[in-house]
Amino acid sequence: MNKALIKTDFHFPGQKGVYHGKVRDVYNIDNNLLVMIVTDRISAFDVVLPRGIPYKGQVLNQIADKFLDATSDIVPNWKIASPDPNVTAGLMCEPLKVEMVIRGYLSGHAWRQYKMGERSLCGVMLPEGMVENQKFPEPIITPTTKAEKGHDEDISKEEIISGNLVGKEDYELIEDYTRKLFGRGTEMAEDKGLIMVDTKYEFGKKDGKIYLIDEIHTPDSTRYFYFDGYAERLTAGLPQKQLSKEFVRQWLIANGFQGKEGQPVPEMTDEFVNSVSERYIELYENITGDKFEKSDTSKINNRIEIAVTEFLMQ
Repeated sequence: MNKALIKTDFHFPGQKGVYHGKVRDVYNIDNNLLVMIVTDRISAFDVVLPRGIPYKGQVLNQIADKFLDATSDIVPNWKIASPDPNVTAGLMCEPLKVEMVIRGYLSGHAWRQYKMGERSLCGVMLPEGMVENQKFPEPIITPTTKAEKGHDEDISKEEIISGNLVGKEDYELIEDYTRKLFGRGTEMAEDKGLIMVDTKYEFGKKDGKIYLIDEIHTPDSTRYFYFDGYAERLTAGLPQKQLSKEFVRQWLIANGFQGKEGQPVPEMTDEFVNSVSERYIELYENITGDKFEKSDTSKINNRIEIAVTEFLMQ
């Protein structure tokens, strides 16, 4: 088995603190820069699963790196450099208190709500008579609150503005950015024979300016279908062939786990862990069009420490 990066505990030059998220460990450097290390941890239903997925962090980091560069003409982003395959370093911004989810198709959470009879999602009215994975007439924006712990909650544009989570002017700007980013991502996916189904974006502010922050268009934040066979599967009522983390959620559901109290996480066998790793690599190669080059994971913590320290000392 290749080694997975599960935990980091670095002490970089100028380090002021560290935040350990579900997947990312974010180091504060001099209250000015962030060093984001994308680990191989994997979460589903807001629970970090007990085993890491080799190369997952590298896949996520390098896809986000590519798309941050490919969308910097639409919105300024936080990235300065990627000193290691698992690391992005960039500007420290104050995160806005919402995540901008945009959906082109009725899938995942939206479908689960729809199937239960809901016809309004985050204040957006959904058409009657839709089927799972059907394309919306126009992409819809369904924001969520950013929960420190536990589940993010659906929220409407009106609730965001009236609750002063984000000011009206800033919200309208990030909504515009969200639509344009999704449009660019959709075009890039189509070019590779994929459909971008839904995704989420996070934004922050620094010196009064809004930046795109965190990751974008990775399989942790984005659902992709294969274009080939989509229409046939939709007509036949069959599940879509997809590249996203949804297959992990479906595996958990099938094995009796949805993150509810008292539910044990199913055993993650070596075979399952390897299959998830292969799916992540498959998505990387499909969405980027590049062959995935596996980094040396034998001393991954040491490798990262050296690369980041050299970057910070420049």
